[in-house]
Amino acid sequence: MLKEFVVHCHEERNHLGLDNDLIAPAPRAIGSARVRCRERLGGLLRYYYQAA
Repeated sequence: MLKEFVVHCHEERNHLGLDNDLIAPAPRAIGSARVRCRERLGGLLRYYYQAA
């Protein structure tokens, strides 16, 4: 559970101290309009992203 939360904080959560950016962002798709949802901790945490 803790590992899932740390991954969420570092890769999927915006941080105000970084000018509302991600610490370790995943590569983003360019020109794609598909939006996907990744759930963690049984749906407690959700991350929306553009699919490639």
